[in-house]
Amino acid sequence: MTGPAVAAVRRAVRAFLESMESTAAPSEICVAVSGGADSLALAEAAAYVGHHRGHVVRALVVDHGLQEGSAKIAADAAAAAKALGVDEAEVRRADVTGPGGPEAAARKARYRTLAGHGLVLLGHTLDDQAETVLLGLGRGSGPRSVAGMRPHDPPWGRPLLAVGRATTRAACAELGVEPWDDPHNAEPRFTRVRLRTEVLPLLEDVLNGGVAAALARTAAQLRDDNEALDTVAERIFTRAGGPDGLDVATLAPEPAAVRRRVLRRWLLASDVRELTDAHLRAVDALVARWRGQGGVWLPGNLEARRAHGRLCVVSQPTTRGE
Repeated sequence: MTGPAVAAVRRAVRAFLESMESTAAPSEICVAVSGGADSLALAEAAAYVGHHRGHVVRALVVDHGLQEGSAKIAADAAAAAKALGVDEAEVRRADVTGPGGPEAAARKARYRTLAGHGLVLLGHTLDDQAETVLLGLGRGSGPRSVAGMRPHDPPWGRPLLAVGRATTRAACAELGVEPWDDPHNAEPRFTRVRLRTEVLPLLEDVLNGGVAAALARTAAQLRDDNEALDTVAERIFTRAGGPDGLDVATLAPEPAAVRRRVLRRWLLASDVRELTDAHLRAVDALVARWRGQGGVWLPGNLEARRAHGRLCVVSQPTTRGE
């Protein structure tokens, strides 16, 4: 007989897949499996619900190679997923390189390795969402970061964003499965670990509980607001001109929040990368606080300029010695 935790995880997966019916859910579903409680509970639910809906369910296990015995850990995770009912389980080795510290490099490598497999379900829970919102708040990185992770952000699917970590652990216990606990999840040198083990418990104590759920609700509300503003901004972007340049007279009357979304859309379409809030505000000043000032330097040796009532992005020559 199915326990309440297993039933809760299955309900979350079923609701997610039903929400995708309008977007033609694929015949094959992949699940990212680490061997932890979240991913194993998700794998079982995806297999159970997916098979009833006619899906082939495949587990993808990423071996980062960062710990001694990582190959065995990955193989054990694949075997556990198979025992829980997935049709296939595959281990892939990731190349963990790049800037941003080991945590960020491993995350980027994991996503690179998982990409290209159609819909991939990830085991992010309500607790992960709360941590993500707190990280966004702490960094002051704006509403997009505070809005947290999206349930469906192709090719990624996150069915468990309303399911707590305690529920996935209870589901594994009900299934008789012993999840693997990544020792990195207890390393205080990682910011997210300290949020999980120190900050969130303190907030729960001070605010009398319910903080993780409240942060997740806030994220969902912000996502709705962001999507509405982005829709308005897209219409204005089309009216104002497009990637080749924007008409200042069209942008000027718009509220600052909408205007900066249009500018962000345009700058990204113009191959400007690593945009910051400071960059956007400086370019916005060419519209809202125009005094004949010079252009705004942007990453990638690019410059945003205003001329003859239009904004444009131009390339600048690389300085000798750069």
